[in-house]
Amino acid sequence: MTLSHDLAGQGPSTVVLLHSGVCDRRMWDGQFHALADAGHRVVRCDFRGFGDTPVDAPHTHAEDVRDLLDHLGADRAALVGSSFGGVVALEFAARHPGRVTALALLGSGSPCMEPSEELRAWGGREDALLEAGDIDAAVELNVDTWLGPEADETARALVRRMQRRAFDVQLAAPEEFGPVDPEVTRDELARIEVPALVASGVHDVPDFRAVADDLAGLLPAARRVDLDWAGHLPALERPDETARLLTAFLAGV
Repeated sequence: MTLSHDLAGQGPSTVVLLHSGVCDRRMWDGQFHALADAGHRVVRCDFRGFGDTPVDAPHTHAEDVRDLLDHLGADRAALVGSSFGGVVALEFAARHPGRVTALALLGSGSPCMEPSEELRAWGGREDALLEAGDIDAAVELNVDTWLGPEADETARALVRRMQRRAFDVQLAAPEEFGPVDPEVTRDELARIEVPALVASGVHDVPDFRAVADDLAGLLPAARRVDLDWAGHLPALERPDETARLLTAFLAGV
């Protein structure tokens, strides 16, 4: 199955936008056309279980991205990943290093991330709400947690719609169709040599700030950027500023 996706631009370089775990490809509305206007061929996709892509079989998100690139005839691409999308980008780069030209990681997780007790407790609260059937409360928990102080009501409403869609799709899917997470070691991450932008919001959850610190030291060609205005989802909190950040990084690759 080919992931649902959009294409823009005719440039010689391909850029793939990978969304966070509380969003879908709509989160990139503020950067999608800006990157195309900057001269890139831009792809944004929905992972299985998000947006317009159903959950129809066991799957590995990174291999779904590989299949999408194959479908589009793109041998190599720069990957831009937000949060969980950053995890998928790192998994892809570890498994298919010759196909990645650059990584831009915004509030990224890591395949090697061990959640803190606080983050585990947060996940327990979300699970309890979902098990009780209070989907609306689970949605609001995510909206309140992952958007920083710069997010306006338009951004909050969009995350609310995207997260609700993800819950509806995933809760309706058979349990055996869940994702298979590939094992990626720290040594494998340390061999990812392409230019990497590691951007972290000062107002983000501490776990993800710690991941940014770790990735900045682990990836050989990493450049760390602290966003003093951002929470966990800068692409939604200041769309234009995030577009400029990504455009400038990719122009230097």
